[in-house]
Amino acid sequence: MFTGMERLEKTEAGRINAVTLAFLGDAVCSLFVREKLVRSGTGKAADFQRAAAKVVSARGQSAFLDRVLPLFTEDEESVFKRGRNAKKATKSKNATAVEYARSTGFEAVIGYLYLAGETDRIEELLSFLDESELRGQTAEKVYKP
Repeated sequence: MFTGMERLEKTEAGRINAVTLAFLGDAVCSLFVREKLVRSGTGKAADFQRAAAKVVSARGQSAFLDRVLPLFTEDEESVFKRGRNAKKATKSKNATAVEYARSTGFEAVIGYLYLAGETDRIEELLSFLDESELRGQTAEKVYKP
């Protein structure tokens, strides 16, 4: 991931509005998934875009959250709850309100960890997104079994 950015103390990162943390976390998740797709095969950008959209969607993130939520530290769980419960200016078109709230909480955790310079922890959590999930989202021509 990115290096050279000034990291914030966890307490300072934790004071940032949860929806703002989710805004950043969404971009970090998207970059991670896109990079993983590109590195794992050859294909067209449109195939990768469709695959990434399904994985980083509110519905996809909410489902993925079930695997990593038990692994959250106390601080991460606190940030997750703030993000999940935060009032959002927008609503999801393709997910339930619960899925959207959960994905916002997850993205807030990723944004928090990113600002705190905890990129190893982000990679650890996102490593639970396995190759078969990404592979199943793209056209067969992209990945050769």
